[in-house]
Amino acid sequence: MRCPWCNAEDTKVLDSRSVEGKKKRRRSCAVCGKRFNTFESVERPLLTVAKRDGSIEVFKRNKLITGILNSVKKRSVSMEQIEAIVDDIESELNLEMINPVSPDRLGEMVLEKLKNVDAVAYVRFASVYKAFTDVEDFVRIISELQASDNQEKPE
Repeated sequence: MRCPWCNAEDTKVLDSRSVEGKKKRRRSCAVCGKRFNTFESVERPLLTVAKRDGSIEVFKRNKLITGILNSVKKRSVSMEQIEAIVDDIESELNLEMINPVSPDRLGEMVLEKLKNVDAVAYVRFASVYKAFTDVEDFVRIISELQASDNQEKPE
């Protein structure tokens, strides 16, 4: 690691600790004696999404948050819950190492997370993601949601 003041390569690590998922290192330059901090973090692969039109774009976290926010309007879902959903999805995609990810996979992941958070938000998101065209689509998705709720609840 080069010293930011004298550009010398001879630096020594004085202290090392974890801070917010990063490694913070306190360093000292052997040449000029000045001290400085460095931060180390894991470099994750760039996530991309294969759009329906065939183009590929960089995964946009804010775009996903906006889509979820639209589905949870006037619902008791906190921003922390939304951030947690997006964090979980990003982590899962990084672990799977599938690049680019399909929009279908991304949509299904959001639906799976929303199902456990808020049923109304789940139906709203599904209506946009699956491009509902009539009332029957709503009836079908609500029936599926009720059926999965009944399977999860022991009698």
